[in-house]
Amino acid sequence: MVKTKVLFVCVHNSARSQMAEAFLNNLAGDRFEAQSAGLEPGRLNPVVVEVMKEEGIDISMNKTKSVYDMLEKGEQFHYVITVCDETKAEMCPTFPGAAKSLHWGFEDPSSLEGSGNEILAKTREIKNTIKQKISRWIADMNEGK
Repeated sequence: MVKTKVLFVCVHNSARSQMAEAFLNNLAGDRFEAQSAGLEPGRLNPVVVEVMKEEGIDISMNKTKSVYDMLEKGEQFHYVITVCDETKAEMCPTFPGAAKSLHWGFEDPSSLEGSGNEILAKTREIKNTIKQKISRWIADMNEGK
C-alpha cells in the first residue's frame, strides 16, 4: 500500500508543524507519511517537546527543516498543509507539485507570553487542538471525504 505523503508547513518548523507531523505519524503511520518544514527553520521549541512527551511522543531529537531544501530535493506530497496562525497566513508558502493544499490555522506557541505555567497550559491547549484536527482529518480521509 502506498502511503499518503503529507507535508506540514509553518514559519519556523519549531512547534505546530512538528506536532502535526508527530501526531499524524503516531496515529496513522500505517497509511500516512508525514514530514514538516518551515520558511525560516528555527530551534525546536522546548515547551512543545515537553507537552509532546506528556502524550508519549518524543520529538526531542527532531531537527527543524527548510521548505526550500525539500523543494530542491524535488520532494512530492499528496497534501501540503500550512499550520500558520491567521496573522501569519500570508507568510505561509505554497508548495509546487502538491496534489492538494490545505490551511489549518493554529496559534503559535513561540509567541505566547506569561508565566512558565501559563505558557505550558496554553501550549497544551494548542497541542490538543492540533491532535483533534489530525484525528478528525484521519477519520474524514477514512470516509473518503
